[in-house]
Amino acid sequence: MSQFTSEEKIALIQLLQIDGLGVNKVREIVNYLSSAIKAFEADIVELTKIEGINTTLAKRIINESIHKNNRSFAEAQILTCEKLNYKLITYWDEEYPYYLRKIYDPPVIFFATNDFEFDGENSLAVVGTRNPTNYGKNVTEKFVSELVQYGFVIISGLARGIDTIAHITAIKNNGKTIAVLGSGLDIIYPGENKKLFHSIIDNGVVISEYFFGTKPDAMNFPRRNRIISGLSRAVLIVETDINGGAIITANFALDQNRDVFAIPGNIDIKQSRGTNYLIQTGQAKLVFTVDNILEDFGNKFLSTRNYISNVDLSELNVFESKIYAALGNDSLHIDEIAEKTQLSVSECLVHLLSLEFRGLIKQLPGKFFSRT
Repeated sequence: MSQFTSEEKIALIQLLQIDGLGVNKVREIVNYLSSAIKAFEADIVELTKIEGINTTLAKRIINESIHKNNRSFAEAQILTCEKLNYKLITYWDEEYPYYLRKIYDPPVIFFATNDFEFDGENSLAVVGTRNPTNYGKNVTEKFVSELVQYGFVIISGLARGIDTIAHITAIKNNGKTIAVLGSGLDIIYPGENKKLFHSIIDNGVVISEYFFGTKPDAMNFPRRNRIISGLSRAVLIVETDINGGAIITANFALDQNRDVFAIPGNIDIKQSRGTNYLIQTGQAKLVFTVDNILEDFGNKFLSTRNYISNVDLSELNVFESKIYAALGNDSLHIDEIAEKTQLSVSECLVHLLSLEFRGLIKQLPGKFFSRT
């Protein structure tokens, strides 16, 4: 089926507003009738031939066709989308993501901030706690900065904590990222991520299946999480408690036959209880390095690493260049740097400080250093 007209999209929204018609039933209706508009032209006999549509639901559809209770709401949604210059993507459009279409209950429609060519083959969700430890922050930055150099698209939920770090790190390293909201696209949550919201639009896309005006109610986020995992080939969990939202995403991923990776953590803190549990029970694969993920995605990534760097090495002196090259894509202890460069620790510290002032490297806890 080709892209829907505005009238078809209005009819779709009307159907989605009818009590008892979820995304699967609406999809069955449109597939059976080859049109959303035709649902409001059909009689009760024809409607009840559709799988999942009983007499009660058929009567509700007919009532909507007569009284058009949801027509003004649907028109307002289309108008808002057009005013913001956003996109409304339907399940039947060519640009609908391949992997998302394959889940049990894919959204019939979703709103997107902009066009985005998305190859689901290189997509990875990165999610975790809203209250990460320094360890959680550091490993998220490390993994995401490496993953985008292989061309991975990082998918997350714009939430505080690990989600925010994943998006920011992807953008900072010239990577692509997708954010999935648990509210309408006109209500950015959390509020402090408004700037990040617009940065993501320049480096990817923000999407939501929720209508404009939908507030970020707690009940929305578990359902949102099925889209995060559904868009992705695999999910990486970084720090979560046993009942954290990231566990819900992991469960969705498992139901959708996606790989789940987890980074092990400190057994004495609650932020690691969920990841360690997933590993212990065999629901997630333990990962120490990005290579552990690449092995599952296939050798094509191992041979196509694309180091992204805007560094003009001609501006560095011979010692700074040597240290910068030694760091590569790893975080190294000062002693390792000294050993690799054949410089003294004190010499390394002087030149590391110079590189840090230039914004090229950063110091991590425990006298470790890495490229930014």
